[in-house]
Amino acid sequence: MPGDVLSQAEIDALLAAVQQGDVDADTMKQDADARKVKVYDFKRPDKFSKDQIRTLYMLHESFARLLNTYLSTHLRTLVNVDVASVEQLTYQEFVQSMANPSVISVLGVPPLKGNIIVEIGTEIAFSFIDRVFGGDGTTSIKTRVLTDIEDAVMRRFVNTAMTHFKEAWANVVVINPFLETTESNPQFTQIVPPSDMVVIITMQIKLGETEGMMNICIPYLVLEPIMSKLTTTFWVASSISKNDSGDDIAVIRSKLDRTEVPFIVEIGGVQITIREFLTLGFGDVLQLTTKVKDDFPCRVGSNAKFYCRPGTFGKKMAVQITRVVNPDGEEDT
Repeated sequence: MPGDVLSQAEIDALLAAVQQGDVDADTMKQDADARKVKVYDFKRPDKFSKDQIRTLYMLHESFARLLNTYLSTHLRTLVNVDVASVEQLTYQEFVQSMANPSVISVLGVPPLKGNIIVEIGTEIAFSFIDRVFGGDGTTSIKTRVLTDIEDAVMRRFVNTAMTHFKEAWANVVVINPFLETTESNPQFTQIVPPSDMVVIITMQIKLGETEGMMNICIPYLVLEPIMSKLTTTFWVASSISKNDSGDDIAVIRSKLDRTEVPFIVEIGGVQITIREFLTLGFGDVLQLTTKVKDDFPCRVGSNAKFYCRPGTFGKKMAVQITRVVNPDGEEDT
């Protein structure tokens, strides 16, 4: 039960204590007022409001869902990705919290200035690598620096993850994240001064039986130009306007236009027994059900869509469409 909710028995006991004089109501009021005082550190002022932290949480929940789908499909195993926390602290505190060695990726996010950091727990990194190389994802490798091949595998993972990161941020700002470099020592990743404020998005990843964390460090200087957009109202409004803009319909239509489908002209058919089929030989003649003057059905996939007549076009065989089959089965000339 939450601490600010009292049961009926506790309320009765408290009222009885006040009436008997065991508890002073004025003293209780002073204690309540004293608890409202909040310590504020002027050396590390809060740069992000609660609404902005909430918006960042929602943005990366969307990123977690996209990443979860990618990992489950790519690794063909049970994967769970959740946003554990979103908090702000100084960059020095973040660097001190990282282990050495770590799997650290420094990324650029144009058109925003500056860099962000993606730190992946070594246990998740080695489990991912083991799964990619055909293992079951369980590994007892001790923490160490990645080899060149392992580093290439993790670079590919980060690049793919950043495409989903870009998609999750599309409602706020269109960014084009790219991997600049990878590091293993946190001391070599000084992207901002130690006293600058950053926001840390901690994501909990469960890959099979292995659990670990992935931290995304975004400095305040990177987000400063778009701070006004980091509100729940703007994010929801952008999502609605994006869905209503018709862009998705145009994208789907353009992809459908490029989709290849089988187009089959059915000359005719004949029914024979298995015994007759087994006795067929070179030179045998089969009489089809269609006549010379009949139109041939044109099938797209397994459905008849047109009727045609056979002919030639230059030196190639061709057909000429004569009728269109409507969805209700009727034919138009």
